[in-house]
Amino acid sequence: MEVAIEAGRSILEVYDSSSGIEVETKDDSSPLTRADIAAHETIMKQLMTIDPGTPIVSEEGNEGNPLDSELSWLVDPLDGTKEFIKRNGMFTVNIALMRRTENRWAPVFGVVHAPASGKTWFGGNQQPAKTIIGQEQTKISVNSKLERPIKLVASGSHRSKKDESFAAALGDHDLVRMGSSLKACAVAEGSADLYPRFGPTSCWDIAAAHAVVESAGGFVFGPDGRTLDYDLVENVLNPYFLVTCSTQWNQIWSENQD
Repeated sequence: MEVAIEAGRSILEVYDSSSGIEVETKDDSSPLTRADIAAHETIMKQLMTIDPGTPIVSEEGNEGNPLDSELSWLVDPLDGTKEFIKRNGMFTVNIALMRRTENRWAPVFGVVHAPASGKTWFGGNQQPAKTIIGQEQTKISVNSKLERPIKLVASGSHRSKKDESFAAALGDHDLVRMGSSLKACAVAEGSADLYPRFGPTSCWDIAAAHAVVESAGGFVFGPDGRTLDYDLVENVLNPYFLVTCSTQWNQIWSENQD
């Protein structure tokens, strides 16, 4: 958690700078800023110091070989770079500890830190989900009331026809747009019920929040309705996924995969 918070400070130094935000374009056409690099360097240095034997897979570069280890760190130094560029505060630092079974990976612990608000979410297999704001820790859980209208969160930057058709199939719902893994964290803390994702994402975009959601009593399902797992080496892109507080929408989810 301290590593994520320190990375958040390095992001805010760029965010609050009067010199403006300079943007480069990576090979996959996604944006890159000085804040991405600063956060990456901070996290890599700190993780290699406190846990030198565990490989690190980061959006901005790796250290070690995950296939040589049962465990690996999975990092998105700045999730929501487009939101960062827009200066709307909806970006996060994501750090997950992953465990390997053959060539697939599952999160066992995750930290999501929102630098702009100073709020941190964390949780895992052996750690109940909590938030931290300042010195105050609060245990969180997914919404168990399931009242209408359903609270649905969606990307502030991406929206497709599949998103629209899935939302329509749910019936009465309220839609809230937000960026980065904050959407999954909203489900974990009970302020939203569902976060469907039909757009492109990578493993580091959601794994940390996945750990928090599950430790809060929620679920993260792939297109087949099974718990989403990950590839950290060959294909880091995720399939469609659903972050949810309940299994009651699984049939609608399945019907909207074609």
